[in-house]
Amino acid sequence: MLIKGADLLVEGSTSIARNLKISYLVIGLTVVAFGTSSPELFVNIIASVKGNPAIAIGNVIGSNIANIFLILGVSSIIFPLSLPKGTVWKEIPLSLLAGLLLGVLINDQLIDKSGISALTRIDGLVFISFFIIFIYYSFSIAKNIEGMSEHIPTKQYGLIKSFLLVITGLVGLGLGAKWIVDGAIHIALTMGVSQSLVGLTLVAVSTSLPELTTSVVAVCKRHTEIAVGNVVGSNIFNIFFVLGISSIVKPLSFQAKNNVDISVLILANLLLFIAMFTGKKHLLDRWEGILFIILYVSYIAFIIVRG
Repeated sequence: MLIKGADLLVEGSTSIARNLKISYLVIGLTVVAFGTSSPELFVNIIASVKGNPAIAIGNVIGSNIANIFLILGVSSIIFPLSLPKGTVWKEIPLSLLAGLLLGVLINDQLIDKSGISALTRIDGLVFISFFIIFIYYSFSIAKNIEGMSEHIPTKQYGLIKSFLLVITGLVGLGLGAKWIVDGAIHIALTMGVSQSLVGLTLVAVSTSLPELTTSVVAVCKRHTEIAVGNVVGSNIFNIFFVLGISSIVKPLSFQAKNNVDISVLILANLLLFIAMFTGKKHLLDRWEGILFIILYVSYIAFIIVRG
């Protein structure tokens, strides 16, 4: 329900945009980009409203780790991923900055030695400010990306049908998100594990499925720039936009033990950056993809033992 809702939302919104004569560039950077991250956003909003911050934060951190280690790992095994200089020197560092900023803003207790650690509404506004800068940057470089139009739905419907698709997609996202959050809470209670563990694993992988599909399709068509841009862009989107909106809706409390997960997220971004200079320059090789998969499996095993 969650994934189909995201598909219908993208299809309907794209059709409306095409009816309004909006360019493929704008559609790709707004409608499609939002669509692939809408599962994370809806799950986080539901989790925030229900008072389950561990699921909300775990979902974003877990999704971002899965995006790099799992999705880029699988994609590079299918075909080595060549990255443009802009992605290596600007987008990957920005994704790393997003992880570092999350670690700083969420650790009030560790830094101030008082109060509780949480993402407050002010932190959310800081994230949204960075997100606006990221969108401006994306528009400035997207004109040079080849194959973008092939990953944008081409069907064009009448405005009434398009709006019905959008409404149906939003309903699907809302119901799917509610069921996933309710299911995650039930699993945690039944199995006697933390909500954070469920958020970092089952919920995170579930909401990352659109990114996995987009990247695998792109790499099969040899559009490696889109495959990598989709993942790195999604990671930036998830922290700056999804966590930004979630913490504005309701401040998200945080447990210090989960700093390990933020550290793994930062490490994943660092390893992705380092991989650009090992072997062939600006290329994620198959052996590096295999290493990423091994690291992801090891991380999952660690948090299961911990959780």
